[in-house]
Amino acid sequence: MNKVFFYTRQQYFKFKSSQLAQGFEFLSGSTFDHIEYIKWLDESKRYYVDITSIVSLLKANESQLYLFERLLNGFKDNTTFICDKVYEDDVKYIFRNVLDDYSDVEIECEEIPVEKDAASAGKFALVRKITDLNDSELTKFFEDFDTSLYGHQQFKEEFQNLVTSFRVFNRLGEHKILSLFLMGDSGIGKTEVARAIHKALGSNSKLAKINFGNYSSHDALNSLIGSPLGYIGSDGGELVKRVCESDVGIILIDEFEKANNAVFNYFLDVLENGKIVNSQADEYDVNGYIIVFTSNITKDNFESKISPELRSRFDYKGVFNLLTNKDKQKFVDFRVNQIISKYKEFVSDDIPESLFDDIVNQIHVSQYKNMRDLNKKIKDTFVSLISYS
Repeated sequence: MNKVFFYTRQQYFKFKSSQLAQGFEFLSGSTFDHIEYIKWLDESKRYYVDITSIVSLLKANESQLYLFERLLNGFKDNTTFICDKVYEDDVKYIFRNVLDDYSDVEIECEEIPVEKDAASAGKFALVRKITDLNDSELTKFFEDFDTSLYGHQQFKEEFQNLVTSFRVFNRLGEHKILSLFLMGDSGIGKTEVARAIHKALGSNSKLAKINFGNYSSHDALNSLIGSPLGYIGSDGGELVKRVCESDVGIILIDEFEKANNAVFNYFLDVLENGKIVNSQADEYDVNGYIIVFTSNITKDNFESKISPELRSRFDYKGVFNLLTNKDKQKFVDFRVNQIISKYKEFVSDDIPESLFDDIVNQIHVSQYKNMRDLNKKIKDTFVSLISYS
């Protein structure tokens, strides 16, 4: 049986440096996609093989477990396994028949700096991402996503294909972030896409959301990623703060077209490299994240407002159209039931039995173009009927 050491994000580089000084070599588990490659290792040398990428792959595709069990059993005594501690529970279960000796690396190091009022670096590293889901979890994700987002059936189908491709090429290191640019009128479901992803990933925190309507001034980038060191009020910026507060890998950027060129150029690097870098050069890994950009611009204005370089970075560019009356009616039914349930739980269950029908009968969905106006009508109708009950 073999042993595995778990390291944290904060420990890794200092641990690696100390072990290299002792003559160890470090290899990624992705190097050994066939058991025959183990024969290339020099038996006179000592190795650390990082199995983090293997565990991530198996979480998404358990059908390859047999091959990787054989692989790990093929290493000799001059090899020790290491893995990111984020995957400790997964390692102990997935390789329960191969590994039975576990330890944490014993090395002290400074914490990676983060916002004082934001989550710790460790928590940031523990976010639940679409790339982490196994097959059954992914199926459940799509079921929950479809239920939460009303209408837009074509987008739902295209989104599923995008996610499937993204998960494959993210594991190959060729696709860092899945980016969606959604255009269309206000209140027709663009922002709901991000909320539905956030909910389907099982988040218990707020959605990491930035509204770029507030980032059109000349110093917008400083507000977003923090002022340079030495400036009064220097900090890490709103973007890092929001992302560190979230426990899932989804970021929503609303009204993206209202930002200035400095902000646009910043996101060129984010989408390319999969890292958020603040003004103090601290890096935050967002590899495996989904970023949803929304805009009220039209398809024609898209090309004139967004540079070709940035347009090419978006994996999906689509226009959201108005919902059908059928979809709007489904939303009304769901929302009324939701409000009634919450009222019974938090206020009183003493309400008329006919309340649902009374509310629905007063709302004519064909009169409303967007979901915000429709939701306001639902709330107003509910309050008026409750007041007279």
